[in-house]
Amino acid sequence: MSKQRRRRKVRLPQEPVAAHIEELSAEGRGVAHIDGKVTFIDFALPGEDVLFKYSRTSSKFDEGQAIEVLKASAQRVEPACEHFGICGGCSLQHLNETDQIEAKQQTLLNHFQHLSGVEPGEIMPPLTGPVLGYRHKARLGVKYVAKKGKVLVGFREKAAPYIANLDSCKVLHPSVGERLDKLSELIMSMEARQTIPQIEVAVSDDVTALIFRHLEDLSATDREKLIQFAQAENIQIALQPGGINTVKALWPENPPPLFYRLENQQVKIEFQATDFTQVNPVINQAMIDHALALLDLQVDDSVLDLFCGLGNFTLPMARQAARVTGVEGAEVMVVKARENARLNDINNVDFFAADLSQDLKGQPWLQQKYDKILLDPPRSGAMEMLNYLGKLGASRIVYVSCHPATLARDAKILVNDFGYRLTRAGVMDMFPHTAHVESIAVFDLKDKSRSATKH
Repeated sequence: MSKQRRRRKVRLPQEPVAAHIEELSAEGRGVAHIDGKVTFIDFALPGEDVLFKYSRTSSKFDEGQAIEVLKASAQRVEPACEHFGICGGCSLQHLNETDQIEAKQQTLLNHFQHLSGVEPGEIMPPLTGPVLGYRHKARLGVKYVAKKGKVLVGFREKAAPYIANLDSCKVLHPSVGERLDKLSELIMSMEARQTIPQIEVAVSDDVTALIFRHLEDLSATDREKLIQFAQAENIQIALQPGGINTVKALWPENPPPLFYRLENQQVKIEFQATDFTQVNPVINQAMIDHALALLDLQVDDSVLDLFCGLGNFTLPMARQAARVTGVEGAEVMVVKARENARLNDINNVDFFAADLSQDLKGQPWLQQKYDKILLDPPRSGAMEMLNYLGKLGASRIVYVSCHPATLARDAKILVNDFGYRLTRAGVMDMFPHTAHVESIAVFDLKDKSRSATKH
């Protein structure tokens, strides 16, 4: 008999429960206290009285979903998408866009206050853009459901492993969002309808690319159906039978590279559908403009760009600075970044491959002096890099973050251990209608005598 105690299955209350919503959580859920216990309630807004049903209980908090709004907030709006509440792709369509971005800004400030004790000297106005049709990158789930007699294509249901039954998506670029029903019909007509689990979406400036993941070899008939669909809809289609290295173009056989233009810096970035690129091109351009202005680049500046990817920030910065060094963990991305520099005839950049979460002693780029530093790390943040950044002594650091908790953690170290001030911070609405918080912060060195000398 196992010594491990079996978890006792808790029976959830079946009857709706009334609750008053006090605030919005960082995940975009209403927060209430029921019998003194914190309860997170989906689809509920601050100030509202709702009826909700429990979806989960635990010793520390409970969760539920609002089923009726008894007293509505003035912030509540009618969701743009008919699938809101079922599809897990969005969580805030019931909250008007202005209040969404204000909630995200408050989330950022709360993280600074509670996790770092550091407050920005100035709160910058948020960067906003289109709230529908903005999403150019996505991974869509695919599932053949015999009982429904159809193939489901889309995002997963909220708090469930099932694919939501969608015929369209308002936040996806229309070239995909308005074709979900067509994609469903296409896969339903294929012999491989049960062995296609996902579709990778990448929308460039001039074409949409779809990568069909398939668990078994496709028949000649199925391949022909995909080719005909690609031709009829004027899209690119590739196949992926295994890992990321198995992706191969189906139609056209030799497709031109995907690309996006940063018009304000006269830069063209080429990429493949599997590469990381920002999902929201309008906000991406605005973010780059904003970052360059915050860096206050001078013609004789030397700049370090960490987590540089394809050169999204590196190449625009090179238009204004004397020298820019980009560092990225994946060698394949560094190769592509160098090619993008060549494509744009930019010669004042250097790119290096290095795992920025590991020991970096002996790296040649760390032996240089930098006037300014930009970093755009993943959700895990840049903590492993901070000791190196502190010793480099750049006069200004601009930190682009996709996770406010790790930004706050890193801000505490930069301020308390390395003599920087958090002078400005603000949010950017990269993912409207979701609780995702994209932000940008500026750190200035207090003692300018420690900063890099000019070359």
